[in-house]
Amino acid sequence: MAIRTGLLFAAFLVLAACESRLNPFNWFGGPREERIDVAEQQAEPADPRPLIDQVIDLDLTRLPTGAVVSAIGLPPRQGFWEADLVERSREDGILILEFRVFEPPVQTRQGSQRSREVLAGTALSNQDLAQIRQIVVEGARNRLVASR
Repeated sequence: MAIRTGLLFAAFLVLAACESRLNPFNWFGGPREERIDVAEQQAEPADPRPLIDQVIDLDLTRLPTGAVVSAIGLPPRQGFWEADLVERSREDGILILEFRVFEPPVQTRQGSQRSREVLAGTALSNQDLAQIRQIVVEGARNRLVASR
């Protein structure tokens, strides 16, 4: 009887931890979107590539050595290339990444949303994650935020 009660209690704790902060897979919740005012953007970016028009998805995949931050951006037309998440700042536990991408060298058609989506990512170590409580990925018109 005591073993059965102990197993039941352990199962309850495991299930309770699934949605709690104790579960490392829940450290960063789902992203929330914030709109950006054009006046907020920097005048002189360090990277010559323009910001992606919109950031439509943000994902954090935990690994034993840290995590991979990946984002999907949506440019206004097809052909954008060499996308990267470029670190802009890391202060007060907030990591701000800019989604930068080169425009196509020639005029291209708009195409469907799916055909325009661009993926970018970066790796963070466990040491980086220990000091970060919020990850922000910015585009030209919006930003997505994942918080602990």
